[in-house]
Amino acid sequence: MEDVNIESILTLIQQKAIIYIPKLALGGLILWIGLKLINRLVVFSTKVLEKAGFDNTIRPFLVSLINFILKGALLLVIASIIGVNLSSLVALLAAIGFAIGMALQGSLGNFASGILILTLKPYNSGDWIQIEEKFGKVEEIGIFSTTIISPGNKTLIIPNSKITDGVVTNYSKKGMVRLEINITMPYAESFPHVKTIIEDALVKVSNILSEPKTEIGIESFDSHSIELIIRPYVHPENFWQVTFDTHEVVKKAFSENQIQVAYSEGIELGAIGS
Repeated sequence: MEDVNIESILTLIQQKAIIYIPKLALGGLILWIGLKLINRLVVFSTKVLEKAGFDNTIRPFLVSLINFILKGALLLVIASIIGVNLSSLVALLAAIGFAIGMALQGSLGNFASGILILTLKPYNSGDWIQIEEKFGKVEEIGIFSTTIISPGNKTLIIPNSKITDGVVTNYSKKGMVRLEINITMPYAESFPHVKTIIEDALVKVSNILSEPKTEIGIESFDSHSIELIIRPYVHPENFWQVTFDTHEVVKKAFSENQIQVAYSEGIELGAIGS
């Protein structure tokens, strides 16, 4: 009885070997050839993406994604040749993918936004941008978030999904930005006289661009004073320095020329200190 069982087992092994050894050999050959081809395709893809101008941050990721997809497809082909039930395997992989997707829903949104940002390039590393009242210089564009450094040297890490869902102001796109600085003057003063005082004061402010020319004009009429606006053009990195210096020199010039202002508590004029 035992001899019969052993003989049956040996016969079964021999039958299975006759069926699967050629398939395994063919699968191994296809695996070897496939890996060679995939390596060449990955190198080719890297060169194509580099010539297409893809960012250094996204290019390695895309190459890795291509490599992963090609190798996954190769393994499925080999599994099919060997005789694995692909329908069950695909269903299992789909279920796992769905579970991971639900668990990482927010991260996947940031990931998709990161791909969009790196592809469309609304801003680059080194640009000065503003996102939801957050202003700073772009330090790094990642797959999931963008890092900017504020003028106060704070590191702001902003999820990419918030960027693609909102308005992004890129101050570096044109190489210059226009400041809008508001000041007031009393109704009794001569605007041409005040304008001349401001123009003379702005000469003392460094980093204001000579072209386009700084604009100075009347913006509106308030109940107690006239609202003026000063619009100098500067490079983005000089945004705050020129803003502060402009306020300082205009205040000093108004003090030296006895230009008065109206206080909101009443209509009486008061002097400006130095």
